[in-house]
Amino acid sequence: MISLVPLVVLLPLIGAAAALLSSRRPILQRGITVVVLAAVAVIGIVLLISVDTGETLVMQVGGWPAPFGVSLVVDRLSALMVSISAIVLLAVLIFAIGQGLADGDQETPVSIYHPAYLVLAAGVFNAFIAGDLFNLYVGFEILLVASYVLLTLGGTEPRIRAGTTYIVVSLLSSLLFLAAIAMLYASTGTVNIAQLSERIGDLPAQVQTLLHVMLLVAFGIKAAVFPLSFWLPDSYPTAPAPVTAVFAGLLTKVGVYAIIRTETILFPSPELNNALLIVALLTMVVGILGAIAQADIKRMLSFTLVSHIGYMVLGVGLGTAAGVAAAIFYTVHHIVVQTTLFLATGLIERRGGTTSINSLGGLLKASPIVGVLYFIPALNLGGIPPFSGFLGKLGLLEAAAEVGTPLAYVLIGAAAVVSLFTLYPLARTWNLAFWRPRSEVDNYESMITVELHDDPWAGRASGAVTGSTTATRSLSGWMVGATTAMVAVSVGITVLAGPLYALSTRAGADLQGTERYVSSVLGPKSAESRLGPDGELADDPSNVPAEEVAP
Repeated sequence: MISLVPLVVLLPLIGAAAALLSSRRPILQRGITVVVLAAVAVIGIVLLISVDTGETLVMQVGGWPAPFGVSLVVDRLSALMVSISAIVLLAVLIFAIGQGLADGDQETPVSIYHPAYLVLAAGVFNAFIAGDLFNLYVGFEILLVASYVLLTLGGTEPRIRAGTTYIVVSLLSSLLFLAAIAMLYASTGTVNIAQLSERIGDLPAQVQTLLHVMLLVAFGIKAAVFPLSFWLPDSYPTAPAPVTAVFAGLLTKVGVYAIIRTETILFPSPELNNALLIVALLTMVVGILGAIAQADIKRMLSFTLVSHIGYMVLGVGLGTAAGVAAAIFYTVHHIVVQTTLFLATGLIERRGGTTSINSLGGLLKASPIVGVLYFIPALNLGGIPPFSGFLGKLGLLEAAAEVGTPLAYVLIGAAAVVSLFTLYPLARTWNLAFWRPRSEVDNYESMITVELHDDPWAGRASGAVTGSTTATRSLSGWMVGATTAMVAVSVGITVLAGPLYALSTRAGADLQGTERYVSSVLGPKSAESRLGPDGELADDPSNVPAEEVAP
């Protein structure tokens, strides 16, 4: 089973090379990308079943023992994140293929899109299974390079501008992360996460606090927590619909994942818990206020994305097993629902010709299926019972109530109010874009409109043109099918919420205390206790005869 661990990174990288070599054969290129992501999804599920019924899987790359080599670690949390990420990446890819077929690949050039998409997937998966901070940094940089390519597809001025902002902010985050890694190595002599958890406690308190803050700021930028989220609303909405969907669903969650690891393995002390709770409060409130002020669906969803990152930080900041479990469940829920809403928004844009709610109307009559595909995940994101959004928020509020501090009770009230406020922009979008008759749109007479057939599976839409030209584009069956599949997955999370929450609870319990993680990576006896008769580490490769060291 351990041999499957590196495949979640190797397969996308090999697939990216094969897709690049197949750039002149689009069908083959699409097939390679689909097969690779489907294979990783299957591997992720197999690994999840394995670690949930057995022990944490650890592979020492090259045969070098930890902490001297590169460790790849798959526990319940990382396996769960790999599995759900692969499913989302596969669904968005199918949507992108459908969009490409409908547009003649103008929005997502196949020769560029598929290799970059697989490299992005490799970076995401590598970050989830990294057992040392430098390998985690490598994962971040892989997905950063690929995400810049995807963000600027088409080369339009808005996309280049947004890509520039995104890359500059991401590089600042990476530089801060790299500086923290250098300081950790200089002060502890290792970057292995398991060994760091043993050695960080021996550092002076001021040094620990400085390193802790540096890591949280670096990961906070990537997770888009307030006030480090200023870059997101201007960066994501300019990209093509499938790119925006995968960015919104996954990339910020890699930052959340890193924060969870930092707070549970590296710095399990409650020193900055209150600071995290305050950040969570501000992120929730500022994000939802920004969403309420938006008239564009993509920007509105980008601000709700920021707001709901606050819920995940709330669970981590509580510093309890119940809080971390609720944060893990909510992260999985949000990856699926946020991605689904952005895919539905892509369908809205093609049906209505815009994502501005001031210029949309009559979509429920023009395309009922698009209305359903938006309505269900919107209710889920808003936390309407019995959807997973409600269950996740309820778990977070219960965990906060167990802590019982005044700040925790403030967060309970704020989370409930923010959940109600989330419904307002989502319901307003439904009312104006779907429920309102098109004739009531303010600039209806001057709008470029078209009446389309209701069949979403038709290759090219047709109908009676009521304006001078057509502002809408066709929907392919692949696009509607992929969005429908994601809606089904979001409903499935609700149906299977009990087992999934139980799995999240077990994952949260694994992260309480470092003994399980350390013993899995370093063995039953930690590296600190495995000393030879001369006082040196017995498993140091420099102390082992060359013929006994694995190649």
